[in-house]
Amino acid sequence: LPAVFEMHEILHALKGRIAGLNCGRWDYIFSYLKTFRAHRDRVLPERGQVTMAAPFLKAYSELLIQTCHRRGAHAMVGMAAQIPISGDEVANAKAMERVRADKLREVKAGHDGTWVAHPALVAVARQIFDEHMPTPNQASRLRDDVKVTRDELIAPAAGTITRTGFLNNIDVCVRYLAAWLDGLGCVPIHHLMEDAATAEISRSQIWQQLHFGATLEDGQVVTRALFDRLLAEEMERVKGEIGPDNYAAGRFPEAIEIFQSLSTADTLSP
Repeated sequence: LPAVFEMHEILHALKGRIAGLNCGRWDYIFSYLKTFRAHRDRVLPERGQVTMAAPFLKAYSELLIQTCHRRGAHAMVGMAAQIPISGDEVANAKAMERVRADKLREVKAGHDGTWVAHPALVAVARQIFDEHMPTPNQASRLRDDVKVTRDELIAPAAGTITRTGFLNNIDVCVRYLAAWLDGLGCVPIHHLMEDAATAEISRSQIWQQLHFGATLEDGQVVTRALFDRLLAEEMERVKGEIGPDNYAAGRFPEAIEIFQSLSTADTLSP
């Protein structure tokens, strides 16, 4: 987050050594959570609701495009995390349609290029960018229409915290930590390619929700007792899903201990 206020300075300092700046959703969100960890009025809704359509992320994205193009640099956009879903054509079609919608929004905003998490998505992204960006880049689109203020860049997104979203943060963070302890830094979880940013958001959100006693959509207040109970229940579900032997061998007990410690600490670990 702090870097969004210094994009001109970053480009100037690196000059001929920089190709452009990258606009990442997960990275901005977890930086936002850490930067405003002590601010009750900055608690974000569950991460699934914080899309690039959220005003503060839209402002960040458009300001990055404007800044890069004014300085002759490329404005890259973040990664499409979806991966192909084999054995379920309907679910796979829906996932690919979400990728197309994201890439269309990105290229129309003025981005010069994009990322995907899986080689199978390259053709999907390329087709959208080739259709709407026939030139090598969009550097000529200076986006002089963009007027972004400080407050717009730090305005919290509107939304809720559902029980499903809370459980998903627990599930994904523990699964990622277990894989990370086993030497993997990029992990497919629930048909999405997750990396450290996902784990950072998940544990930071739960820490903040616990710290401020956030209220779930069903009216339950997030307390330590509720967190411990839901963590235990979710891990029993995961154990049943992957089997006790895989659960023990997959370093889940260690991951749970780390996750629980980080989520319930008095201060949010950087």
